[in-house]
Amino acid sequence: VQLQAFGGGLVQAGGSLRLSCAASGRIFSINVMGWYRQAPGKQRELVASITSGTSTNYADSVKGRFTISRDNAKNTVYLQMSSLKPEDTAVYYCHARQSVGIQPIHYWGQGTQVTVSS
Repeated sequence: VQLQAFGGGLVQAGGSLRLSCAASGRIFSINVMGWYRQAPGKQRELVASITSGTSTNYADSVKGRFTISRDNAKNTVYLQMSSLKPEDTAVYYCHARQSVGIQPIHYWGQGTQVTVSS
């Protein structure tokens, strides 16, 4: 499975960005896709995730500002980010979890930089 992320960039505080991530390859049984982020000097943290049944989960810090969605036909997950804050600055990583056996397999995209200026 390959994950290709798009859409990072530089935006002013209060602005919006949309990230997208397309999965390709042996994509059967991918039941969860999502986004993590890692700021300098900090651990990677979950931003939002969505199941194949479109159940969503958000970090408290982004609730009400970010929206995750998924197009199963295109094997693509989106993250609409609004009301961005400088503390949202990080490298954002697309993630997919594939359940094909006893243990799930985790895949990561290459990361895309999001920088929010104050």
